[in-house]
Amino acid sequence: MPSISEMNFFQRIVYLLQHYGPSYAKGAGTTMLIAIVSTFIGCVIGFAVGIVQTIPLDARRDSSAKRILIHAVKIMLKAYVELFRGTPMIVQAVFIYYGAAQLFNIQLGMWQSAFLVVSINTGAYMAESVRGGIISVDPGQMEGAKAIGMTHFQAMTNVILPQAFRNIIPQIGNNFIINIKDTSVLSIISIVDLFFVHKSVAGAMYTYFESATIVMAIYLTMTIISSQLLNLWERHLDGNDNYELVDNMDIGNQLHNAGREAR
Repeated sequence: MPSISEMNFFQRIVYLLQHYGPSYAKGAGTTMLIAIVSTFIGCVIGFAVGIVQTIPLDARRDSSAKRILIHAVKIMLKAYVELFRGTPMIVQAVFIYYGAAQLFNIQLGMWQSAFLVVSINTGAYMAESVRGGIISVDPGQMEGAKAIGMTHFQAMTNVILPQAFRNIIPQIGNNFIINIKDTSVLSIISIVDLFFVHKSVAGAMYTYFESATIVMAIYLTMTIISSQLLNLWERHLDGNDNYELVDNMDIGNQLHNAGREAR
């Protein structure tokens, strides 16, 4: 068998797959695990932040203490969103992994840091998507829900969010695809993801272009499959083209009438 330096481009790719295929597969699995878990946690954070950011304040009905508290919380959440949307994830990873121990004496492992970084980064982007999705719903829906006795939380969970969620799904999928690719920056804190495997193989075998070709194909495969699955999920939520709405409690008319009266 010729040495790897004597092989052509395609022979080197075959050689790498034969000898390091399991390593590439394990790295891809790590990448997907971090992307899936962190996107889910990030969505939870984003929904919580987005809901708080859209809490209305009424000077006549709300006490001064409540208004001051909610206003302060909104300022802190706004600062969180701007901080994590305005700085690179690679810098955030270094800051959290190394800085938490030095500044706050908190020892975080690389896995804890990885999930934390990607989750809060995703949460910052999702917060704005959720806020926009909530704002896109007709204000009369909230007014009508409150007119029939719902609290703000009940109106959000039963009326507003179900309508906003469908508009937010594409952004959830977009963030998931981004996370699959952006986990590559976590190699800086020694997470053995797909990009870390690439650097290790390329450094050991001096096959930078060949290894990068393999890794690029794997990333592309993961993102294409994920995109197709997300599209299927969207179509499933859309339901059939032909359907009949059933409203046994006549909630739709109640909300419509109450919304008109409130306006």
